[in-house]
Amino acid sequence: MDPHFERVFGDASARPAWFDRFLQLWLTEMVTGSYQPFGQIAGLALQMLAGERGVELSDDDRQAIVGGIAELPPHPEVEEGLNTLRDAGFRLATLTNSAARVGDAQIDNSGLHEYFEQTLSADTVGRLKPAPEPYRMAAESLGVEVGEIRLVAAHGWDVVGAMRAGCAAAFVARPGKALFPIAPPPDVVGADLREVADGIIAAEGGG
Repeated sequence: MDPHFERVFGDASARPAWFDRFLQLWLTEMVTGSYQPFGQIAGLALQMLAGERGVELSDDDRQAIVGGIAELPPHPEVEEGLNTLRDAGFRLATLTNSAARVGDAQIDNSGLHEYFEQTLSADTVGRLKPAPEPYRMAAESLGVEVGEIRLVAAHGWDVVGAMRAGCAAAFVARPGKALFPIAPPPDVVGADLREVADGIIAAEGGG
């Protein structure tokens, strides 16, 4: 997505700045008991950033950036990590804050659809992660207790949310990402999905 931000804002560093405002907005909505779809909040965060920087944001610019969420490519080692987990007997599903149609498009565009038995959206329960309801919904959809699922994420807030909802978790410590210090770390941490997959298998002894 960096080329879009560089074109619109003149600086690719606008992308993490946008995501910070995105996170602030959706957490504010949750804490105050309001709900808006994830994609709508993404657009509002973009509008907020444009206002701060004095940038005129066209509808095409907004669509290129927000629509680009569905087209993000997977990291290069992801398929290998998923294959390792599947071969070890683990059931795999996705859980996204995006609307179901966007989540489905993300997985289809990634070429990884075959690895997942379900693609789940927090939009189903009208609450966004890290609220507990999406994680509990995932367990219910998979027909297991919430303590039997493990969230794998590269966002500290997602890991904290899952663990406080009663799930296990694993953190993918990609560059620039860090665990939140407000909670104990998960039992599995790795630099990429290959390391995390090996750590999950070691921690649980297979699926």
